[in-house]
Amino acid sequence: QMRESGGGSVKPGGSLRLSCAVSGVTYSSYCMGWFRQAPGKEREKVATIDRNSNTNYADSVKGRFTAARDNGKNTLYLQMDSLEPDVTAIYFCAIGPSSSHCWAVVYAYWGRGTQVTIGS
Repeated sequence: QMRESGGGSVKPGGSLRLSCAVSGVTYSSYCMGWFRQAPGKEREKVATIDRNSNTNYADSVKGRFTAARDNGKNTLYLQMDSLEPDVTAIYFCAIGPSSSHCWAVVYAYWGRGTQVTIGS
């Protein structure tokens, strides 16, 4: 089971930190990912992190978002800074297989998402 939290509504330029608590599986060896889906758009990959905390990001969020994981707490994080309205979406965390190429793998297990809204 995976549960996202930390979403909300903030003004442009603000920050949010999303969390994804994982239960029922020891996820330390698996790829983890953050995805988002904006209204009327396809779901897109935002960030991935492997078991050694190596990260990859979509070009649109590089320099603004930082993914991290705490394997001891079975929790995934997404720090989002310098937020602008274009990041408004539902954000999902997901678990993938054990791999060193986490950007390329298929993610099979998903949380229900948390809404992030940027606006004045």
